[in-house]
Amino acid sequence: MEIQGLPGRLLAVLGPAIASGELPEGTVLRAEELEQQHGVSRTVVREAVRILESMRLVEPRRRVGTTVRPKADWDVFDPLVIRWRLAGADRSAQLRSLGSLRVAVEPAAAALAARCAGDDDRRELSALAVELTVTARAADLDAFLAHDIAFHAAVLRASGNEMFAHLKDTVGAVLTGRTEHRLMPHRPREYAVQLHRDVAQAICAGDPELAERAMRTIVVGALEELDATLPD
Repeated sequence: MEIQGLPGRLLAVLGPAIASGELPEGTVLRAEELEQQHGVSRTVVREAVRILESMRLVEPRRRVGTTVRPKADWDVFDPLVIRWRLAGADRSAQLRSLGSLRVAVEPAAAALAARCAGDDDRRELSALAVELTVTARAADLDAFLAHDIAFHAAVLRASGNEMFAHLKDTVGAVLTGRTEHRLMPHRPREYAVQLHRDVAQAICAGDPELAERAMRTIVVGALEELDATLPD
């Protein structure tokens, strides 16, 4: 989700500052100070704060003001919160926790998709597997990322489980973060691309065991690569 205009610009300052701890738990955000510091109107401040409240990063407190909440309260599935955390010192922990989430969810989603996918789902996954192959061989990381995000979203959606499908933006955020922070190889590895083709073929063939196994190999491998790359 991209927030446009002046509220978006203010969020681009406040969000990362909260996520990084620059504005720690208990910090009070005063509207008058934000207006003066950032040269924006009260309406802009209210809209930005409203969005931060929806992410559970801040809360209004009587007789105190808008206050930064403890990290344990944050909506850690929000794509913008993920992006802000990936941009700060919390990057390693964030990537590892998201990687563990993928290991828990995506293999099960792939197995369900092999049972539940409709014809349109199968056609979409087959087409995306081809696009992944083409863009990987061309070393076009931007196009590969777009197709990779679409592929994993399609698997989650094809599972028929609305809870899994709702995680598509979360998975997309971690895939984007890996690329933006140069944690991906310059050219996607052929075995990883083959595994995506294996997932698509297994779902199209209605083989839940093979779909689950291939997807598990993808997400476990991605987590292991992160562990080898990231600092402790």
